[in-house]
Amino acid sequence: MTSSFRPIDRRAMLRGTLAAGAGVAFGQLLFSGVAEAYSWSRTLEQGAKGADVTELQIRVAGWAADSPSHTRVGIDGDFGPGTAAAVRRFQAAYGLTADASVGPNTQAKLNALEQSDGSTLHFNWSEFVDQSSGTFNGGKVSAAQAKENARRCMYKLETLRKKLGDKPITVNSGFRSIAHNAEIGGAGDSMHLYGTAADLDVPGVATKTVYQKAETCGFSGLERYTVDHQHVDSRADLGRDWWWESGTV
Repeated sequence: MTSSFRPIDRRAMLRGTLAAGAGVAFGQLLFSGVAEAYSWSRTLEQGAKGADVTELQIRVAGWAADSPSHTRVGIDGDFGPGTAAAVRRFQAAYGLTADASVGPNTQAKLNALEQSDGSTLHFNWSEFVDQSSGTFNGGKVSAAQAKENARRCMYKLETLRKKLGDKPITVNSGFRSIAHNAEIGGAGDSMHLYGTAADLDVPGVATKTVYQKAETCGFSGLERYTVDHQHVDSRADLGRDWWWESGTV
């Protein structure tokens, strides 16, 4: 965003409001998780399987495609061709050798996108919690699952941010409890209720541009770009059909 006026930092304002309303319990819920960078114990290459491959897939899911496409990285712990292609795109974007081999250099870059509390470099838990309660409680999945879904969304948003030229993204709405969603007139089965959705604002960037870049980031739910924000979600990860309200495909 010659007088002393400074524009309001919407992200800071949201964090302050939530922190003030939720108190100690808010901090205990959000910041009691991951305390250090992910421990990669081996070099990962195509054909590998396991929990570390699942974590890799979560972190490169936003690199699903180069152009608008109904393509997503399966989060299944199996390092196949789709995961390899996403890894190559990630490596190229960050100036690494694009060989789909996830060794120390690639692992270090993946960990550089993680904060010590398990959130990501440019996004925080406080942006994704229910705006009424300041927690991940009261949705259509457990609080733990909603928080994990939000984390997965953060990594896709890191990719979107990178593809937009490192433009800061403001998250206006992340997870919603059933009660809060009803209060604001949200859809009865909104993806916000699962923690897998976010409503975005990217100052200085046209919403249509945000939409078009999001079409390459593996988001399976995109609301039309003719409103004052951009909705993104990963409904296909929940077994739902793709829904792009307006777009290329």
